[in-house]
Amino acid sequence: MSNTARSIEKYIFAKDANRPDLLRQSFTPDATLEMVVHTGTISFPPQVSGRAGIADVLVRRFGQSYENVYTFCLGEPPSAEAVTHDCKWLVGMSVKETGELRIGCGEYHWCFEPQSGLAEQLRITIEHMQVCPPQELEPVMNWLQSLDYPWCLPGEMIERAPQISCMAPVIEYLQD
Repeated sequence: MSNTARSIEKYIFAKDANRPDLLRQSFTPDATLEMVVHTGTISFPPQVSGRAGIADVLVRRFGQSYENVYTFCLGEPPSAEAVTHDCKWLVGMSVKETGELRIGCGEYHWCFEPQSGLAEQLRITIEHMQVCPPQELEPVMNWLQSLDYPWCLPGEMIERAPQISCMAPVIEYLQD
């Protein structure tokens, strides 16, 4: 596995499992994060500087609100020589306070330091973040837990998706 793919995986494991220390294996110390949010159901600061700031926003604060987090990168991991990587992503999670299900999707754009493979820059675009009732949590978690994690082929993900109306915009986005 390439260093760039490992950097992406460490980010996903850090965010999903609330382990900010793993970001040392994902981002350079002075990395930057840009957030482009196209929905009103979740918010993030538009720009964050430094690995410590990224850890605070994407792991610590995120982990205060959400649990049962599963994030997937759609498609194949980047090659060993890649200095950039773009892919769609999907996340499923529940809100700690209410039990509501959230299903979101968008795109990652990664820029890597060639020598280390650590991310120097990450732009996350959030296209959809659907809010679903708590009773939809179990079928969605069963679906997410049945998929290859964290890299999944889009066709496999879409084919296995439960038929839940609140997820329709997400599935439609992933099909494009």
